[in-house]
Amino acid sequence: MSLSLILACLWGLAANVLAMLPSSDNYWRRAYGLIAVGIPLLGFVTYQNGPVVGFLVLAAGMSVLRWPVIYLMRWLRGA
Repeated sequence: MSLSLILACLWGLAANVLAMLPSSDNYWRRAYGLIAVGIPLLGFVTYQNGPVVGFLVLAAGMSVLRWPVIYLMRWLRGA
């Protein structure tokens, strides 16, 4: 397994651990941090493993961070 996939798995593990901890702001601060780390990581995965694996990692990340994606889609529909 490549370094980028190992880092993506660690990102997913960290996202799940962060989701288990209590939060006063409905986890938005943590979501912004995960997004800031996840976007360059997604580029690294795509660079090392190709676009198909990159798309699978993108889908996994979107399933973990589904509420930011839902709010983005609502915002795009309203614009």
